[in-house]
Amino acid sequence: MDNGASSYRRFLEGDDKGLAEIVREYSDGLTLYINGIVNNIHVAEELMEETLFKIITKKPRFNAKHSFKTWLYTIGRNVAIDYLRKEKRQSSTPVEELENYLEDETDLERGYIAEERKIMVHKALKKLHTDYRQVLWLIYFEELSSAEAAVVMKKNARQMKNLVYRAKSALKSELDKEGFVYEEL
Repeated sequence: MDNGASSYRRFLEGDDKGLAEIVREYSDGLTLYINGIVNNIHVAEELMEETLFKIITKKPRFNAKHSFKTWLYTIGRNVAIDYLRKEKRQSSTPVEELENYLEDETDLERGYIAEERKIMVHKALKKLHTDYRQVLWLIYFEELSSAEAAVVMKKNARQMKNLVYRAKSALKSELDKEGFVYEEL
């Protein structure tokens, strides 16, 4: 008997910790599995909760013929298919509303990716030589001109041009090591 099965058995016997273990162990994977069926992470989260609610309230009998995970995912699949059938019958949502929803989800994803990219750039900057980090910070984050950055760093124009070139090369090298994908650089 796998861990999920023993946790479920304990839950059926009145131990709520068994249920907590099931939620902790299986909720993320079940959500991702259901998302593969419904293609909407928000709906998948709701259906995962509905699946867990179903085992809490109806307490179906677990057949040890298969693993607990297989049994749970089968229930989740059935819940997802029921949802899709219901949605197909009730498909009165205007197309424009669905398009707006998809655009919002895409914007959220883009924002997340942009934030992750910023984090990677900042981590790479920390690994650079102090002068390289300073010149890139002044020019790209503080938006100073090269001449203004030269005054701050007490460099002449030629030194600044070389320093910027070497700093960019060093940053690119660090980002390449991290597997950074260049889209807008």
